[in-house]
Amino acid sequence: MGGGQLVRTAATFAALTGESVEVTDVRGAREEPGLKRQHVAALEAVAAACDADLAGAEAGSERVAVDPGALDGGETRVDVGTAGSVPLILDAVLPLAARLEAPYRVTVSGGTDVQWAPPLDYLTDVKLPVLRAHGLDASVTPTRRGFYPAGGGAVTLTVRPSTLTPLDLRERGRLRHLAVESAASESLREADVAERQADAAVEALQSTAAVPVLRESAYDETASSGSVVTVVAAYEHARAGFSALGERGTPAEAVAEGAVESFRAFDRTPASADAHLADQLLPYLALAGGVYTTPERTAHLETHADLLGTFGFDVDVADADGVVRVSR
Repeated sequence: MGGGQLVRTAATFAALTGESVEVTDVRGAREEPGLKRQHVAALEAVAAACDADLAGAEAGSERVAVDPGALDGGETRVDVGTAGSVPLILDAVLPLAARLEAPYRVTVSGGTDVQWAPPLDYLTDVKLPVLRAHGLDASVTPTRRGFYPAGGGAVTLTVRPSTLTPLDLRERGRLRHLAVESAASESLREADVAERQADAAVEALQSTAAVPVLRESAYDETASSGSVVTVVAAYEHARAGFSALGERGTPAEAVAEGAVESFRAFDRTPASADAHLADQLLPYLALAGGVYTTPERTAHLETHADLLGTFGFDVDVADADGVVRVSR
């Protein structure tokens, strides 16, 4: 039985271990069970890197099987066809660097900044810097942003054979600086949406923390109108990110406040990884070992850790001094 995240991780670790895997009752508890197009796209992206045979990899399927070959790399393109999350698809590919025999490049089209998933700027400016500091050799080249419902964004990921080092994130250290990254569709330029999001976030952060606050705002031609703001917190030994998406009828300033408040809540804890990162670092912890802390247990974190255990990678999730300690 598995949700979308478990399907992605199962495919990734099938490729990494060379073991065939079958996932049944896919999203069985959902109102519309079975694979969505974004899950199929992730399966296709992983399969192309290792010449895997896929069975049941189609929208609506409640069973999927992956029979991997060698991780020989290469190049492919994957089109979600909807606003399904591009960063989540790329997340399934990134860990393959640990076992790749040659570089692998994949271009994914879909939604770059959508609900229920970290946005593109989180991937490029939070997750990737943390992983690069621990041996990952990967680069991301965005071509276009894509918002709900049309999607239409495009991002190219290149991963190269990498030797991962243990994730030593016991302590995050002091806060060094903050960065605000605000983006909106070109159609929202006249209303100054990107600038207003950025200005409101910077003002709120400057009243919160006595550190430099960097600022960037930009507009993109997009198939659907939308906006996103991300607050990046750079600590001595860690990074964290907090995002909010614009919604029709919600002022840009209120969107920014949502991201800022999420940062404030995290900063009040001693944790070294925010909730999204704690979940997304698990494959690398499984492969290279290490330790990090996060403010709370989530269902995603625990089910993800349980799945890794079925591949022989035991991860310990334990309460410790007001945070949750994740280690291997």
